[in-house]
Amino acid sequence: MKHQDSKRILSRKTGPRKALLKNLALALILQEKIKTTEAKAKSLRPMMEKIITRAKIDNLHNRREILKNVTSKNAVKKIFEVLGPKYKERNGGYLRIIKLNNRKGDAAKMALLEFV
Repeated sequence: MKHQDSKRILSRKTGPRKALLKNLALALILQEKIKTTEAKAKSLRPMMEKIITRAKIDNLHNRREILKNVTSKNAVKKIFEVLGPKYKERNGGYLRIIKLNNRKGDAAKMALLEFV
């Protein structure tokens, strides 16, 4: 039974799903806005919220914890220099999901994920 199981599987096994979320997180950090499916956006949001919350306090432990999820050192630098200070006074809710029209090829629900 799947009582209170809120994870989205995204039709992938664990390894490819983690890799997908890491790549989406990297793209979102570098570009600050990405267009993806609604399910992927909803899966990525909690992960990114935790990353931004950690980035508010710049210390070695937080840098290493974020490096587990974001593999690019340039992205980690941007998180701590730009995004962390930007949301210093905000208590959560750093991302916005805007629903878009369905994708033409397979009618998948699309969404725009961006920083507030």
